[in-house]
Amino acid sequence: MPWWLPAGLALSLVALLAGGALLALGFAAGGFDLAETLGQPYLWRVVWFTLWQAALSTLLSVGFAIPLARALARRDFPGRGLLLRLFSLSLVVPVIVAIFGIAAVHGRRGWVNDGLELLGFQGLHYLYGLGGILIGHCFFNLPFVARVLLQALDSVPPESWRVASQYGLRSRDIFRLIEWPALRSVLPGIAGLVFMLCFTSFAVVLTLGGGPRATTLEVAVYQALRFDFDLGRAVTLAVVQLVFCGGIVFCLLRLSVPGNLTLTEGRVYERPDRADPLGRWLDGLLITLGTLFVVLPLAAVALAGFNATASAVLSDPRLWRALGQSLTIALTSGGLALVLGGAVLVSSRILRHRLQRSRAAARLELSASLILVVPPFVLATGLFVLLRPFTDVFALGLPLVVLVNALMALPFVVRFLGGPMMDEAQRHDRLCQSLGIAGWSRLRLIEWPNLRRPAALALAVAATLSMGDLGVIALFGSEDFATLPLLLYRAMGSFRMAEAAVIAAFLSLVCLLVFFAIDTLLGRASIRLPGRSVRHA
Repeated sequence: MPWWLPAGLALSLVALLAGGALLALGFAAGGFDLAETLGQPYLWRVVWFTLWQAALSTLLSVGFAIPLARALARRDFPGRGLLLRLFSLSLVVPVIVAIFGIAAVHGRRGWVNDGLELLGFQGLHYLYGLGGILIGHCFFNLPFVARVLLQALDSVPPESWRVASQYGLRSRDIFRLIEWPALRSVLPGIAGLVFMLCFTSFAVVLTLGGGPRATTLEVAVYQALRFDFDLGRAVTLAVVQLVFCGGIVFCLLRLSVPGNLTLTEGRVYERPDRADPLGRWLDGLLITLGTLFVVLPLAAVALAGFNATASAVLSDPRLWRALGQSLTIALTSGGLALVLGGAVLVSSRILRHRLQRSRAAARLELSASLILVVPPFVLATGLFVLLRPFTDVFALGLPLVVLVNALMALPFVVRFLGGPMMDEAQRHDRLCQSLGIAGWSRLRLIEWPNLRRPAALALAVAATLSMGDLGVIALFGSEDFATLPLLLYRAMGSFRMAEAAVIAAFLSLVCLLVFFAIDTLLGRASIRLPGRSVRHA
């Protein structure tokens, strides 16, 4: 099989949908003046704020995630596994639900201000504006980055800790000589992904931005389509977003350093920096603050759901019909994203390990993430315009929602599954070639036992992301075809806030159950092969 075939098929589908949508909008616009749009001062103000908030959000998310990941790598405590699963889940909590919880904690009448007033201090007003955008982005991205960095730290060979103990290395020396090389191999990729997420953020900026000063390119595209129906300006802004985001992520990719896998004897050695009393206290403080930052908004959503309307909302047949449609979309799009991501990674690891073209492999993986710079609302609108002359678009609502959600989840599948697949290739590639083991037999007998858990995590993230999507279903939804996020949006739009709180809590619970069910049932304990150890975060 040619190395390019799996990735070619997967990325052709991505290019066909994204390119077809943009071309359809361009033709529907009847032509547009790119030079005129680029010459507007308003555009460059929007571009500057988009870059500024994305850079700050990425810096804060990654900057705080590094010490948090180190603290989690050093400490074992009751509930650590549950906390790591919550950290993975924070990224895929429906945005509209998370904003509901963030406002309950950090708003003017939120828990933080209530606590300050009880202590005799004046309340703070920091939620709306740039501060609110940064809080929202850090809530989604900081735990996700910490989880990925923890996985990189767990891949450090145990023998490194034995050497560190023999030489009496202190914490800063351990970070410089042992931990930083492991982190550096994944930091550019994860920073690029977080930057793209913040660069293309929509709901967080729209709800927590606080006004026109906090307009980003994504919000400007939405305004051009929703309020002005200026297709030409929308396409121009989308192209500008694509160029800027793609260029910056490409620069980050140039800084990446391929990681090297070291085989181990499978023995366990104690980290020498675990015994330091000051380090133990600081680690406990970091883990506590990180836990509160993630858990408090989720707890606020859960508590708000216990109100007088709960019984009526939970007995409504529309809720359970929406639940069934949400589960169908989530599981189907999650499975499709896993297949597409696996196809890209199969080609990437052939490039990386057999053909020794690491840079080309990294660019191939990056190409799967570029779909994030195409706004979902633009993608959905373009598909609507493209298919409208040929068929009843609303009759194709379910497959279109599944396709768009699968494409938007593809970068996360590549990120979660990429490292483990490359490790397996480096461990077993030569042996499998010498024994003639390939294809399905290789996957089932050799790789699947150790890829089970990362694959389960990737599928859980993709499915839960689709479960909480609002942007695409808002365009294709109807009275008969609605999901839980769409029901929540309609309740909030009608100012039925008590009902909305119940739906938000129910949606959060469903996302938790789906995430944990997939991660637990599919990601059962990996098989330990003789002669080495396999650890998963």
